Amino acid sequence: MKGIWAWPSEPGDQEKILRKIGEEDEFVTILAALTKSPEGLSNAQLDRLLSNNSQWRTLSHMKELMALGFVQYHVQFFGEAGKYELTDLGKTVVSKIQASR
Repeated sequence: MKGIWAWPSEPGDQEKILRKIGEEDEFVTILAALTKSPEGLSNAQLDRLLSNNSQWRTLSHMKELMALGFVQYHVQFFGEAGKYELTDLGKTVVSKIQASR
């Protein structure tokens, strides 16, 4: 599957990944929204945010962001929707992406 699935250890490679993420409007939109929502966002909220009418695409983006270590998923018990939240690495990455725009 094509995509960005690993966060490299080399700073130069990290910059390449950040540029790729910055070029993808949906990634930037997701990360910015998660920055503004400290309580996290559910799949449904992210679908509405992206308004791309493609739940599988939203889920694919979230899996990619989790694989990179930028986002974590918290299961909510007692029937509430699970939520995605930024990790510390994700917060650092968002600030770098926003600074480069």
